[in-house]
Amino acid sequence: MKKIIWMFLFVTMASMTAQAQVLPLKEQAKVIDEVLADRLNNLLPVLMEKNNIDMWVLITREYNEDPIVKTMLPATWLSARRRTIIVFYNNPATKVFKKLAVARYNVGDQIEASWDMKKFPDQWDALNNIIETYHPQKIGVNTSTHFAHADGLDHTEYVEFTNKLSAANKAKVVSASNLGVAWMETRTAREMQYYPQLNSITHKIIAEGFSSKVITPGITTTDDLVWWFRQKVNDMGLTTWFHPSVEIQRNDDAVFDHLKAFTNVDKDNTIRTGDLLHVDFGITYLRLNTDVQEHAYVLAPGEKEAPAYLNEGLKTSNRLQDILTSHFKENQTGNEILAASLAQMKQENINGSIYTHPLGFNGHAAGPTIGMWDQQNGVPGSGDYPMHYKTAYSIELNSATYIKEWKKDVRFMLEQNGYFDEKGFWYIDGRQTKLHLVGGKNN
Repeated sequence: MKKIIWMFLFVTMASMTAQAQVLPLKEQAKVIDEVLADRLNNLLPVLMEKNNIDMWVLITREYNEDPIVKTMLPATWLSARRRTIIVFYNNPATKVFKKLAVARYNVGDQIEASWDMKKFPDQWDALNNIIETYHPQKIGVNTSTHFAHADGLDHTEYVEFTNKLSAANKAKVVSASNLGVAWMETRTAREMQYYPQLNSITHKIIAEGFSSKVITPGITTTDDLVWWFRQKVNDMGLTTWFHPSVEIQRNDDAVFDHLKAFTNVDKDNTIRTGDLLHVDFGITYLRLNTDVQEHAYVLAPGEKEAPAYLNEGLKTSNRLQDILTSHFKENQTGNEILAASLAQMKQENINGSIYTHPLGFNGHAAGPTIGMWDQQNGVPGSGDYPMHYKTAYSIELNSATYIKEWKKDVRFMLEQNGYFDEKGFWYIDGRQTKLHLVGGKNN
């Protein structure tokens, strides 16, 4: 059955050149559970050993799920059940690796229910019995100052848990922040088999939205286009992790406003010929996310191509992408990568801004933050986190080009998804190097 599922997935990926296709929900669930099993059995023990935590205790309650626990639930669990406690124990010396649930049910096929309710009517006593049985050196819990993704243990659960521990075991409790971030940020080989499909689907939806099939100059508004993207995603059986935005820059007196560019302030802004369009859009599929920004030009009557000065502006932002990704190095922090990239950017006389972030289980995911649009001197905390191999990023930035024909700076805001490993950095499904064209005979 597993071979059939993956064969179906590969055939689907191969057919993407014709039309973006999405697996039926049942097949999606099978893929999600296969990938989860691989992550739990092969990735997690390695991460626990690397982060020197031999017991990881995750505690969550139904409808108030720990972000990490959500990534560990089987596909058929849409939420945790009552109080769900998961315990992972790893002893590299004895090769003992345990996946236990202090819960009434097995958590899928991978995490065994280990609560004898007759012997331990109190759930906390059952957890303490597991801790006493395995004698861990460190008990990692999900608390984190800088990463919300790894800060999922709420106050009530923390108090009840620690109140039940012996003094000796209480002294062993440590933050599992780095372990949690590592779990969230690391992409496995199997995930990278289908991550290109997510990006291909995203690019194809953007290409369709930026076409005469959807846009009629003088009639279609930016708000119409935003809701077309939302409806398209819904009709395909996909979801999105954020509401898209569409923005216009044109030959007028308006000055670029970063906040305005991503908040759909001008909801009824009618698209006209000669406009430079920008979209920020992403999807969620098979528990992974995309985050893409691209540009389109609306051809005026008689035009067959976008003006050369707009094409040159796009190239400048492409160059800034190259500068940034050339500084990706293992164990360099996000702030170090940002500083080196901005220094080279200034040397090359590019007027730009970098605000790149990790990508994966979340759109704004765990890992090193490489600038924010309003924090170009570095980001304390998450910017001090080092870059690791086998991680994905949304290369998000912009550059300003002065367009004399428009008598103002025009911002070319790009965002494309890429992957970093021992071989270097590469874009998961390429990047935009030419403007989409709306109108003309072939659109």
